[in-house]
Amino acid sequence: MNHTKITLRVHAVQRMFERGISMEEVRALVSEGQTIEYRPKDSPYPSRLVHLKVGHRHLHAVLADNATENEVFVVTVYEPDPALWDRTFTRRIYP
Repeated sequence: MNHTKITLRVHAVQRMFERGISMEEVRALVSEGQTIEYRPKDSPYPSRLVHLKVGHRHLHAVLADNATENEVFVVTVYEPDPALWDRTFTRRIYP
C-alpha cells in the first residue's frame, strides 16, 4: 500500500507501548503483512488480521481499511500466543 495514511487507535498505541512494538514494525505490518483473516462486515470499515515475522518475532495486527480515503486504522497489535496458533502463526488452533 503506497502512500497510505496510517492512523493508530489509542488501544493500538497502548498495546505497542506495553509490548515493545515499534512504529517501524507497525508500518511493516501495514505494508508487508499477510492477511490471514478477513472481516468484511466490520463497521465502520472492513477489517483484517495480518501477520508478519519481523526479525525473530511474529506479529499480528488488526487493521481497518478506509479505502475511500486511502487510510488504514491500526486497531491493535500483538505477538500471537503460540498455544492458540499453528507454528506459522497464520492459522488458529481450535481445541
